[in-house]
Parts: sequence; C-alpha cells; structure tokens
Amino acid sequence: MKVSKKIINLETESAFAILAKATKLASEGKDIINLGIGQPDFPTPRNIQEAGIKAIKDGHHGYTPSNGILPLREAVSEQIYNDYNVNINSDQILITPGGKPTIFYSSLILGCKGNEIIYPDPGFPIYRSMIKFSGAKGIPLELSEEDNFEININKLEKLITKKTSLIIINNPNNPTGSFMNKKKIDEIVKMLEKYPDVFIMSDEIYSKIIFNDQEMPSFINYESIRDRLIILEGWSKTFCMTGWRLGWSMWPKKLYEYANKLCVNDHSCPNIISQYAGLEALKGPKDEIKKIKQEFQNRKNFVHKKLNELENMTCFEPGGAFYAFPNISLSGYNGQKFSDIALEEKGVALVPGTSFGNSAKNFVRLSYANSMENLEKAIYKLSAI
Repeated sequence: MKVSKKIINLETESAFAILAKATKLASEGKDIINLGIGQPDFPTPRNIQEAGIKAIKDGHHGYTPSNGILPLREAVSEQIYNDYNVNINSDQILITPGGKPTIFYSSLILGCKGNEIIYPDPGFPIYRSMIKFSGAKGIPLELSEEDNFEININKLEKLITKKTSLIIINNPNNPTGSFMNKKKIDEIVKMLEKYPDVFIMSDEIYSKIIFNDQEMPSFINYESIRDRLIILEGWSKTFCMTGWRLGWSMWPKKLYEYANKLCVNDHSCPNIISQYAGLEALKGPKDEIKKIKQEFQNRKNFVHKKLNELENMTCFEPGGAFYAFPNISLSGYNGQKFSDIALEEKGVALVPGTSFGNSAKNFVRLSYANSMENLEKAIYKLSAI
C-alpha cells in the first residue's frame, strides 16, 4: 500500500488522546478528574440551544453558501464593529466548521516548499502539524517563562527571513494562558510594519476570556497590516459551543477566494443549524456569558494561588483563556512523566508541555474548565507527586 508521506507525517492533538485514555480509565471504574481537554464545562446557553432547535423546526436542513449564510456574516461584521470600532465587509468573513480550518487554509495558501512559517512554541499543536503538511518549514518562536510566555520581539524579528511567508500569533495563548496587552501588540505591529510581504494569522479564539478587566487588543485594529492579516475566531470557547463546530475568520481580500475555494473542496459549507445557533449567540442576551467569564476568573485566582502553595511546582499568573501552565521541575520529573503519574496513579488528567512544543518539557497544561470542587481535589492529589 502506498500512502502519502504528508499523511504519515501529519501530527495530532495530544489532548484528545489523553481524553480517550481518561475516558477508558473512567469506564473501568477509576475516579478520574479531567483537567486535560480545552473545553468549557458549562452547557451551551439555553437561548442558543433553542435557536438550533428552531432552525430544525423551521426547515433549515440544506446546504448554505460555502462561506456561510449572509445574516451570520453580517452579524460577525457588526460584532467586530461593536468590539473594535472597525468596519469589515461581510465579504471578508468566512464561516467554517470550527477554528482549525483557518489554520489549515492559511498554511496551505501561504505554505509550500521553500517558504517558512513562524509559529509559537509552546503553542497549539495543530499549527506545527499543518505547517509541516503544507510543505513549508516550520520555525518555532520560543515563548519563555521569563517573558511570561509573551512574544519576545527581538527573538521574533531574528527569525524573519526572505523565506518567511506567514507568522502565527495566539493571544490569549493556549497552552500557557498568557495575555499580551495593547502596549505589547503596538510594539509587535511596529516591528511587523518593516516586513510588508509577510502575512499574519492572529488566533484570537480566547478573545472574550480575559481577566482583571483588561481589554482585547485585536490585530484587526491596526490598519497598517490589515491587508495581510488573517483573524481566527469563533464560538467554541466564548459561547461553550465546542461540539457545534462553528468558527469565523477574517481574510484579506486578495486571499479570500482561495480560502473559500478550499471550503468548497473540503466541507461544501458549514452546518446550517449551527449557523442559526451562532446567529443567536451574537445577537441574543449575554448575561450567561458574563457569569461564565466571572466563574473562569474565580477559578483562575484559586488555581494560581493553590498551585504556588505546592512544593513540587511554580506557576505564573494566566491573563486569559482557561489554562494554567505550571513548571513542575521541582518535582524531579519532566512534564511527560509528571502527567503519566498524575493520570495513572492519582486519577488526574493533564497534558504534558511537550505536546505543545519542544521548549516546554518541564511544564504541564492544566485546564480549569472544571468545577471548583474538582479543582481542589485535583490539586491536592497533584501535591503528592
């Protein structure tokens, strides 16, 4: 059997493998607390659920345009204006089944043999996987604990060459929970202005989960780079809609048709029921979302405080998303071994830092998308490793 080398080299996302292992252990009767998967533990708000049900009852069962229904694209444009005071035409908005297609398409369009794509390390593992699949050379940008896992601009600029076609930036960051404020984004953009041929893909999927009353400094606010900017966003994290598979992206006009063509070839169109649910999410009440964000803030405060009271780890304070990224080197183990012991002996599912890049061998990712009671139990169990 002859199988494409591209498929053989395709990587995966360890969090799902750990979820499967944790689920298997739970089915065998073991008490498991899953802090591995990056998924809100809250149900999709009721009004959004009802919008999906209504869409079915109203007969919305067929195909839609490949780029998504116009009312939803217009609602995304309106949301961008409300959030950032920037006018973006709905013809630049692409609705996709989740956020991953945006990573895939930007890598396919801008990645090929001879090109280089810079991505964060540690970072979401699908960045590296899709870059490798595209044929481009992946260039890891190391994010260090000393910099609070924010981008070191000098490091980034040293990686840019004539071969650089795309830079991937993620803010707030998965897996670390780090958050770069407007001052930092201003500095990054000022540097990027010197390289007008390089595209930027800004993954802002956690843009609404930011703590301590800070505001999201989206790259969409910077006109000087907007003609080479791709924004990745969606409903999964903010609206607790992971299983609805719904994302949106903004594309430069010169790339939009390429991305839309990939949609036609890949999935024809997004799920119509999810699109009407997504429309309600943007247009409907946000009271439940505000409560969920506050609960994540409370959990972050609790987890950060408790982890730093342990003798076997230290943890910097996350600024967004719902992850802590403790350094477990004081335990005497690396992240992989620590995670193995945590799951197999203590019943706590974590993700080793090396799942997110080669620079994070002494770290683990802990998702606090779980109840306060379970978080307290899990941290007590981790203290004994």
